[in-house]
Amino acid sequence: MSQAALISLPLQRTAEVPFQTYKRSQAAFARHRLYPLTAFYTLYAILVLTIALSTKHPWNAAAFFSAGCATWTLVEYLFHRYVLHGRFPPGKGVVGRFLHERLDPLHWDHHMRPFDGRHISGELKDILPLFFIAVPVSFLFPVYTAPVVLAGVVQSYVGEEWLHYALHFSNSRFPLFRRMKKYHLYHHSPRGIDKGFGITTRFWDGVFDSRFPESVRRSLSKN
Repeated sequence: MSQAALISLPLQRTAEVPFQTYKRSQAAFARHRLYPLTAFYTLYAILVLTIALSTKHPWNAAAFFSAGCATWTLVEYLFHRYVLHGRFPPGKGVVGRFLHERLDPLHWDHHMRPFDGRHISGELKDILPLFFIAVPVSFLFPVYTAPVVLAGVVQSYVGEEWLHYALHFSNSRFPLFRRMKKYHLYHHSPRGIDKGFGITTRFWDGVFDSRFPESVRRSLSKN
């Protein structure tokens, strides 16, 4: 079946569609959502990093870019745990209604249908408003500092989105990837849903005491 035909399959699986066909169609759908996001933020990161490295402070630029990558792992963890896994009761105000109607179903649908391509990866528009606010603010500082931190953040966001896609749809014999996939899929199980929020790293799960029990971690570490 061609990729175009796969993408055109219904997003909801029906009895007539074999699971593997459905899974391939959702992988294609999720992958195409990632292309604009990847192109936009990667081009921005390359442009800013290239300018910063051409200044008299290339090592500062490299250090700040690395700091941006590290910062993203914390943002990813906190957002996953406290926003995507948060519960927002319906409120009377605009903010309360927005949080309940937009954020409550955002991630729980992903847990209910872990191969639904609409909930595997983000879209370009998801953080674009924040990005357009952050960019001019970052350029109030030298290009090799805050702008490069932001470049590291958005480039790490791209990497995390592709990693999440791979954890659901890809298979690899690489031991680290296999352990990461088992760790993430255990988070999707009823026993692991309240733990293991890190996707790119388990570090913050250790810091904030949200690791799986030791017996589970030992089991998941086996290849």
